[in-house]
Amino acid sequence: MSVVQFNFPTVVKYGPGAVGLLPATLREHGVERPLIVTDKGIVGLPPVTGPAQLMREAGLAVEVFGGVWGNPTVSQAVAGGAAYRAHGADSIVAIGGGAALDVAKCVAVLAHHTGELLEYEAFLAKPLPIDGQVPPIFTVPTTAGTGSEVGRSAVVSDDHTHQKKIIFSPKLLAKRVFLDPELTLSLPAKVTAATGMDALTHCVESYLHTMFHPMCDGIALEGLRLVARSLPTAVAFAKRVEAGDRSVLSDAAHVSARGEMLCAAMMGAVAFQKDLGVVHSCAHALSTVADLHHGLANGIMIVPGMRFNKPVSEQKMATMALTVGASDATADGFIAWLDRFRIEVGIPRSLRDVGVSSTQVAELVKNALADACHTFNPRQPVTAHDFEALFGEALV
Repeated sequence: MSVVQFNFPTVVKYGPGAVGLLPATLREHGVERPLIVTDKGIVGLPPVTGPAQLMREAGLAVEVFGGVWGNPTVSQAVAGGAAYRAHGADSIVAIGGGAALDVAKCVAVLAHHTGELLEYEAFLAKPLPIDGQVPPIFTVPTTAGTGSEVGRSAVVSDDHTHQKKIIFSPKLLAKRVFLDPELTLSLPAKVTAATGMDALTHCVESYLHTMFHPMCDGIALEGLRLVARSLPTAVAFAKRVEAGDRSVLSDAAHVSARGEMLCAAMMGAVAFQKDLGVVHSCAHALSTVADLHHGLANGIMIVPGMRFNKPVSEQKMATMALTVGASDATADGFIAWLDRFRIEVGIPRSLRDVGVSSTQVAELVKNALADACHTFNPRQPVTAHDFEALFGEALV
C-alpha cells in the first residue's frame, strides 16, 4: 500500500452565539480592515448586519461586498477583488452560503496575485502557483451544505462557458470557522432541503471512494447519520417559520437540528478530501447547462448514481444503510431509503420537475465527461453512454 497523507482543517467555533466571538478573533490575528464578502440576498439582513455591527463596535473598519448571487462566477470574484483593494482591506470575513465562501477565497487569491483568476485553476497543465501573500480568511456559513467554510478550494464558473473550475491552495484554509446555528434558523425549507442533500451527497460519495482514509470514512458516516436524523426536522421547522410561526426560532429542537446540519456539512467537506464521484459530475453539469442549484441537482441525481455504483459498492452501501437506520440493511435498502428520504424533505425525483428536458442530455453528457469528479468514482470507467443512462433515468 502506498503512503497517504491525512489533512484536517482549522479551529472551529461551534454553538449558538458563536459569531459573537468574531471581533475578538480578528483582533487576535492583528487585522484592522476586514472586507465582508457575502450573498446579495442577505447583505441587508441580520446574518450580515449583526456581525458587521459587532466588528464596528470593536473599532474595526469594515466594508461589505455583497456582489455574490447564484452560482459563483469569475466576474463576481474580480469585482470582490476590486472592492478589497478599494477598501485597503487586510482580511476577509466570508458570510453566507457556499457561493459567497467560494468567491471569498477567490478574492483572497486576487488580493495580491497578478494574472487572471482561471490561470490558477487546479486542473490546468501548468497552473500559476498561489505562492504569494493571501489575506487571512474567516468563514461564517449561513447554510448547511457545501462545507466550503473548512475547504482549501473554491469552485467558480467561467462567465463565458459556464463550466465550473477549481481554485486550490492550502493557503485558502480559513483561520477560524464560526458555526452558529442561530444564523440558519430562517433558512427557507427548499434551501434547507437542497443544501442538506448536498451535505449528504458529500458524505456518501466520499465514503464510497476507494482511497484508504479511515479518518475521513468515520467522519463521513457520522455526518451521514446527522443528516438522516436532523434534516427532516430542520425542514419541518422551516415550513413552520414560513407559515408565520416565529416562535419556533427559539425552539431548542430547531436550534439543535440546525446545529447538527452545520456540523454534517462541515464533516462532509472534511471527508471529501478523498474526493467525490459520478453524482457530482452530473450535478456540476446540471448547474452549467440548466443553472440548477447544486444541492438540488445532487438530491435528484444521487439515487441514479447509487444504482450505478451498487455493483462495486454493495458492502459500503450496506454499512450506510445501518448508519441511517434503514429497515433493510443492504445496498438495495440504502438506495430505497435515499429515495424515500429525498421525497420526505421535498426534493423531486425527476429532472423534468425542475425544468430539465431530454433535449439537453447531449450537452449535459458533454459537461459531465469534462468534469473531474467522475474520475474518482468507485465504478470505473464512467463513459458517455453511462452518463446518458444516468440522466435518462433521472428524467423519467
